[in-house]
Amino acid sequence: MSITVLRTADAWWVQTGGSASKIDTTAATTGELLADRDAIDAAVAGTETVPVDSLALVSPVTAPCRVVAQMTNFRSHVADAGMNPDTTPLTFFRKTSGSISGPDDDIVRPGHVRFLDYEVEIGIVFGKSVPVGTTITADNLGEYVAGLVVTNDVSARDLQLPKTQFFEAKSYPTFTPVGPALVLLEGDELKRFADLRLTLKVNGAVRQDAVVAGDMIFQPLEALQALTGFQRLDAGDLLLTGTPVGTALSAPPKPIEIIGNLLPAHVKWKAFFKRQAGNPKYLHDGDVVEAGVATDDGAIDLGTQRTVVRYAS
Repeated sequence: MSITVLRTADAWWVQTGGSASKIDTTAATTGELLADRDAIDAAVAGTETVPVDSLALVSPVTAPCRVVAQMTNFRSHVADAGMNPDTTPLTFFRKTSGSISGPDDDIVRPGHVRFLDYEVEIGIVFGKSVPVGTTITADNLGEYVAGLVVTNDVSARDLQLPKTQFFEAKSYPTFTPVGPALVLLEGDELKRFADLRLTLKVNGAVRQDAVVAGDMIFQPLEALQALTGFQRLDAGDLLLTGTPVGTALSAPPKPIEIIGNLLPAHVKWKAFFKRQAGNPKYLHDGDVVEAGVATDDGAIDLGTQRTVVRYAS
């Protein structure tokens, strides 16, 4: 049975229902906590609890750490971007861990950013070191994957697209809300990864709603087999696994896209973002973003984060 771990500024907790038991540990990082399994197990059996609602939660993934993300990894999202899911390669990019924020923290849009977008994703948290060249199989995958978290891959589209890069556009502070919980998986629970449903709402309206099965192109086993060919990972590192259709950004109609590709780059992007200015789905000051991940039967529930968008002056 999964174990739900919470973090506050000064402590780690195990959640059971609406209550939380403090973990007796000196761990300062996620990696250190995962190595102190006896303390986690003792907290599961603890009888001294506090209401979860009384805790001011912060990200259960601590920085610094590696934050790696899969690009265009849901069929619905790839098709919406005007690409072919059947020929989309397995690709990764990096985000700075300075972008990590808590599940209730504001998402702050820098003053020079115009088009702020959202992407609900399942985050994989590693439980031990994975040196380059490690052989990952279906049988040992669970040895390296400690648990899962809800993440939101916030993106400045007007920086990402014209510059054809991701690092800057997705790495500003607060651009990776994480949590509320780190759910540690037990036994065969990782086999239910495909049953997880990702949902994201803005001001109560559903924007994204999809189940991993049938939509995610490269699931964790295949992704890690490729990633460990060149990237070392350590306990507490984070892998974002992609987002389904429903983001504010969407590909233009094919005829417009063809015409745009004939224009000089600066002209094309100026015209593109002029059209995007009329798209109401980009995040606005005061918008409330709720992102959650769970199986439909509730057997695995990563919780729901609630963040508010704030425009920096």
